[in-house]
Amino acid sequence: MTTGKSLTRLLSVTLAVLASTLVFAAAQAADTIKVGVMHSLSGTMAISETTLKDTILMMIDEQNKKGGVLGKKLEAVVVDPASNWPLFAEKAAELLEKDKVAVVFGCWTSVSRKSVLPVFEKDDGLLFYPVQYEGEESSKNVIYTGAAPNQQAIPAVEYLMKDVGVKRWVLEGTDYVYPRTTNKILQAFLEQKGVKPEDIMVNYTPFGFSDWTSEVAKIKAFGSAGKKTAVVSTINGDANVPFYKELGNQKISAEDIPVVAFSVGEEELSGLDAKPLAGHLAAWNYFMSIDTPANKEWIAKWHAFTKNPKRTFNDPMEAHVIGFQLWVKAVTKAGSTDPEKVIAALPGLEVPNLTGGTAKVLPNHHITKPVYIGEIRDDGQFDVVWKTKEEIPGEAWSRYLPADKDIIADWVQVKCGNYNTVTKVCSGQNYK
Repeated sequence: MTTGKSLTRLLSVTLAVLASTLVFAAAQAADTIKVGVMHSLSGTMAISETTLKDTILMMIDEQNKKGGVLGKKLEAVVVDPASNWPLFAEKAAELLEKDKVAVVFGCWTSVSRKSVLPVFEKDDGLLFYPVQYEGEESSKNVIYTGAAPNQQAIPAVEYLMKDVGVKRWVLEGTDYVYPRTTNKILQAFLEQKGVKPEDIMVNYTPFGFSDWTSEVAKIKAFGSAGKKTAVVSTINGDANVPFYKELGNQKISAEDIPVVAFSVGEEELSGLDAKPLAGHLAAWNYFMSIDTPANKEWIAKWHAFTKNPKRTFNDPMEAHVIGFQLWVKAVTKAGSTDPEKVIAALPGLEVPNLTGGTAKVLPNHHITKPVYIGEIRDDGQFDVVWKTKEEIPGEAWSRYLPADKDIIADWVQVKCGNYNTVTKVCSGQNYK
């Protein structure tokens, strides 16, 4: 029979053990640096984003084997915004306010980035964004490791004009901010190059669009006017699968109407029979097939980590590798994971890319990148048919849009993301 004193003593001991356990758990949590991973693992964008989550998990695993950062291990906090744009904002707030992550690697579509941007600016968080985008933005709280239009869209169109002789243009995109703004820039660029409005066809379809029969027929008809025609594709997510299948169904070859894509890489092609697509193009800043020692070593590490020798690696994944390495370097330089200090330490930092060059963080929070045009092979990989001679600095604001020609972003000198060099006025976010 247990006495009252024995019960009290037992309860006291139990509470003491529980308290010490909680203190130990809190101490353990304090000894880790939390890294947010915010990519769609379900919904229409999962086809592209899931592998980006795996890339960051690999980077964290590799860094922890080196001893972590500042003597602490890294802990991944993974969330799934499920291709739901408002949910991205909720998940961002959860990561910054509840989980207290030091940094977030995430987003794919521009609409998801636009959704989380107010959250990162309000909470003074740090986001590394790894995907090509439309420009027209520079935030203190974002490092844009994907391509700006002058690092992908403009070089691709210049290649088609000069090397392929294209005279007519189909601008085919998913209906959201990235394709619409990119195509606005491309239309301005093409018209400045003397292309007539009647030689430009623009079309948008919803996310997840699947019935491409009539849309591809329109492209085929537009390309039958006797002038060399090309499709510039900003189609995103799983809509690419039926689009490319329908190109094959209607026997549109790369010789007849070449397609250059900005959102189709090795991962998207891995789910397709690539044979009918051979010869079509993609413009990126990295291809898995590029033959450099650094790339070979990285692919071997990737296959070992995933335990799957067939897993592909692509451009946004390389951008995450670059972004993660830059973050580690900035944290080490700052001696802190405080986002404000890390953000201040980032401009000017350099890390090697996987293609033999260097990625440098610019004052506008974009980076330097090479540009490659790749031709689709039967096996879903790419043969490089054109590349820039050196890395191109990313431009936040397009010189081809009249309203932007005097606008710069500079977080080092003028400390503004939208600064008019003529009026000397900062119209966007700034900090002093």
